[in-house]
Amino acid sequence: MPKGILVKILTRNRNKFEEAKLVLNEYGIDAIQVPVQVCEIQSENLFEIAIFRLKCALKHIPPPIATEDSGLFIDALNGFPGPFSSYVFKTIGCDGVLRLMQGMVNRDAHFESVVAFADRDLKVHLFHGVVNGVISEIARGSYGFGFDPIFCPKEKPQLTFAEMTREEKNKISHRSRAFRKLAEFLSASET
Repeated sequence: MPKGILVKILTRNRNKFEEAKLVLNEYGIDAIQVPVQVCEIQSENLFEIAIFRLKCALKHIPPPIATEDSGLFIDALNGFPGPFSSYVFKTIGCDGVLRLMQGMVNRDAHFESVVAFADRDLKVHLFHGVVNGVISEIARGSYGFGFDPIFCPKEKPQLTFAEMTREEKNKISHRSRAFRKLAEFLSASET
């Protein structure tokens, strides 16, 4: 297990940071939140967004540092809201998405997460996590954040992410899968 590894995670979202930190800590990796706003681009590609944010962050913050971008992709809405999930959540929220889905039989969706990590040599590494599921008929649960109350993962279809504790969600979530890949990469690099 790696000793003394510290990863800075660039995010102003405390919930995202706590989920990532929990995963990294499983591997003996410490994490600190860097709640700094950096420039962002509008793109339909999570990889491009994460890389761009990382490169902006590196102008002000020394590595090792990670950024993460994620989105909810709904099949019946042609992948909407996708990379624009944060904006859509702020503007119409879970209720707005449920209204858009009214009467739709196909409720398939997935969450994606892309972690961009710069090592001490400024080399960029990318880690991708996906969780498949469906959009619930109604919002349920008080845990989590964002669209968690309307997303039921395939592994536990009877529950929304918001009905799971952070630890339960972290066993299967898109973000935990991406950060677990980062942790495994760091563990292998340090041996």
